[in-house]
Amino acid sequence: MKNILLLATGGTIASVPSEEGLTPKLTAEELTSYITIDNQPYRLHSQILMNIDSTNMQPEHWRDIAQAIYTHYDQYDGFVVTHGTDTMAYTAAALSYMIQNSNKPIVLTGSQVPIGFPKTDAKKNIRDALRFACEDVGGVFVVFDGRVILGTRAVKMRTKSYDAFESINHPYVAYIHGETIHYQYELQKPNGHVQFDSSLCPDVFLLKLYPGTKPEIFDYIRHLYRGVIIESFGSGGVPFQGRNLLPKIKELIDDGMAVVITTQCLEEGEDLTLYEVGRKVAQNTVILSGDMNTEAIVPKLMWALGKTTNLLEIKNMMETPIANDITEKHEESWDA
Repeated sequence: MKNILLLATGGTIASVPSEEGLTPKLTAEELTSYITIDNQPYRLHSQILMNIDSTNMQPEHWRDIAQAIYTHYDQYDGFVVTHGTDTMAYTAAALSYMIQNSNKPIVLTGSQVPIGFPKTDAKKNIRDALRFACEDVGGVFVVFDGRVILGTRAVKMRTKSYDAFESINHPYVAYIHGETIHYQYELQKPNGHVQFDSSLCPDVFLLKLYPGTKPEIFDYIRHLYRGVIIESFGSGGVPFQGRNLLPKIKELIDDGMAVVITTQCLEEGEDLTLYEVGRKVAQNTVILSGDMNTEAIVPKLMWALGKTTNLLEIKNMMETPIANDITEKHEESWDA
């Protein structure tokens, strides 16, 4: 019999109608009251950490969630975090960096429709999450619509459909059908001791390039942030004709700011070696993102900046995959 702790944070799953629209109100006990746990292989305990729309989720809240798991880590066999869908992927990735080498499952789930509504995906998602939290696996996962996704690979793709999340540049870990879990590849369980480190620097800016982006935008960024993630075009190209962004990017790096280059394309990642527009920006000490998604890059940069101010150390941490984020079989092509 497994001991599972459910940590509630709010979100659509815990929302009720109000004069101003859906708002999170249900307690952890009210959430779990909708789930039949008779004849299940676990004892369920629950605790509410916050009751917010995930649009209001902040890096400080990630610390609170990580701290709650850390506090109760030795008491439970698995953890389920109920969370709003809008920023769930960011939280899942953040927990993946703050809680590394976990040999217990840490599962995030939520719903597109409140659990109290007649037609809802919430009950199935919680049941699936609880079922997966009983597995003999380790790491952070998103369980949604019967699919299990690594915590650093989830992206919300749809605003209304039950299949809200996709696994980007990585296969699904498993599919859940009732009490049966169908693994898509062998999931390596981490060895050694779990590592908790919730130090974060939230001073990160995300800039999506578009034709016409003014170089002067970087003059404002440098005074407010320690790192910038540039969502560039295609394989990672940055404009150097017309409105030339390269001199300003070099100034940021010379000032000690971490600059990450990623792509606006969801699949297949960046490759700065392919085109001139990529090679020119790569001449600076930029951080390469490989095929990571933005939802993972943002918290990983906050995590790296929370450790050091040395750009080479930050670059190394950002470009090195974390434990249990890839399998040996696919190690050559998947990044953190």
